[in-house]
Amino acid sequence: MEVIAVNADVDLADATLIVGVLEGPEPAPGSESTFATIDSAHLNSAGFEAKKGQTLVVPHEGAAALLLVGLGDEISFDSVRAASGNAVRKAKTERVATLLAKVGIDGATRAVTEGSALGGYQFRTYKTDDDDLDAKTVEVVGADENELAEAVIASQATNLARDWINTPAKDKAPEVYAGRIEEMAGETGIGVEVWDRERIEDERLGAVLGVAAGSDRDPRVVTLEYAPEGATRHLALVGKGITFDSGGLSIKSAAFMEEMKDDMSGSAIVVAATIAIAKLGLPIRVTCITPITDNAIGGDATRPGDVLAPVEGPTIEVLNTDAEGRLILADGLGLAKRHEPDFTVDVATLTGAARVALGDKISAVFGSDSDASIKVLEAASRAGEHFWEMPLFKDYRKSIDSDIADIKNISGSRYGGAITAAVFLAEYAGDGPWVHIDIAGPARNRETAGEHVKGASGVGVRTLVELARDMAETS
Repeated sequence: MEVIAVNADVDLADATLIVGVLEGPEPAPGSESTFATIDSAHLNSAGFEAKKGQTLVVPHEGAAALLLVGLGDEISFDSVRAASGNAVRKAKTERVATLLAKVGIDGATRAVTEGSALGGYQFRTYKTDDDDLDAKTVEVVGADENELAEAVIASQATNLARDWINTPAKDKAPEVYAGRIEEMAGETGIGVEVWDRERIEDERLGAVLGVAAGSDRDPRVVTLEYAPEGATRHLALVGKGITFDSGGLSIKSAAFMEEMKDDMSGSAIVVAATIAIAKLGLPIRVTCITPITDNAIGGDATRPGDVLAPVEGPTIEVLNTDAEGRLILADGLGLAKRHEPDFTVDVATLTGAARVALGDKISAVFGSDSDASIKVLEAASRAGEHFWEMPLFKDYRKSIDSDIADIKNISGSRYGGAITAAVFLAEYAGDGPWVHIDIAGPARNRETAGEHVKGASGVGVRTLVELARDMAETS
């Protein structure tokens, strides 16, 4: 889908025109003259009250259709973004024009652009039918062109992450997925280095190799370097790239395994965010590292009780092979530390405990200190994503002491699992500012509504872009 800026004189003869309506119903600012042409009796008979999520197609001279979309009882960034997503899915012409950017709030163009681009997302790679009536172009009347261009880049990056995550595990072996990263990042001028199994062995990434041991698909480690001239700040991003998670010998039940193609969401998100940062030309250096492997079952698979030695930091007794994400992140964080960044963020679908604590719509944030957490939380707020700070409670460190190694990968308790996982990662993150984001809940949208489409969410891409923007502007 393409989202573009147009002026008010655009020809709408073959387009659907989107008009925002407040509860009442009352026209949203910028659409009064168009709304005045609508027969109120038609609205009443259709039961259209302009509640959030409501849409209604009405006849209109000069356009193929007039699509009314409910904003609820107030105009806000969130309501405009959600309304744009709802409307673009309802429209059945290839061209759509929207008046929602004229509602008179800060960021209206961005809200419309993100809502349209994200809400209109479709993953059709494996569909044998093709609906030719789905909207292909959204024309934003009265848009701020710079704001639109930046929102398009961030939205496209989110949708790129969604594409990668939604792809079945069969078609994204570590080698294949690493190749796609190399291709997409290379087109943006980002430096890319891909390590194969031999290089991973030479570099002594024992945790990655331990997780990969049960798979017949060799692991990869990908490093992206975006280093624009004049950049004075340095952000490191680390993403969990488990292309399929069977649980290893601590095997998952069938029901819990069904969505495990999503377990490389952290990887897709940090890579897509790096690509967006480069396309935006933000003056900040970004080092992005993602270990990529299956967690499979095979004759050489790591066994509960085995000990792994990551590239740096404590040796690890593996008591549960299904707690594998923290293992590969130990190596990823160890590599990131060598680049001496000013700030490090890792993103992972790490623990079911985070989903139990915060549900399916909120990401958990653990920071090395409150200032680090606040930076990410403020970035998430600007991005319109829902993040919540969780405690990095150091007293729980003793619960992951090992009898035979320096640390074990689970505490053995059913309580506080998201916290002990974060405490585990803190051992490998170094002394600088660091934040761990657990997206186990919101990595997958469970329903389609507003800008959210059922399937991979791409949550975190826009937050990381906003974090990079803030770091660049405060350098």
